[in-house]
Amino acid sequence: MAFAMSSFFDTMKNLKHSGPAPQICPVCGSMKVKQQGSLSGWLLPAVYACEECGYVGPVVLELDDEGEGTEKR
Repeated sequence: MAFAMSSFFDTMKNLKHSGPAPQICPVCGSMKVKQQGSLSGWLLPAVYACEECGYVGPVVLELDDEGEGTEKR
């Protein structure tokens, strides 16, 4: 049990504490993406809307530290 706790604490120390990653529209590539609704992502699944192309859906891309896009659901 002590080994598992020490491994857990080591993992927690290595996690990066940063702000939210920039979100990008999967259709047009715009960074003008907003989360819709006050309950979206909390009580209901997250729904995002792009102000540029009008995309509305649960998937956006995020930029990580290396600048590569990753899918977020």
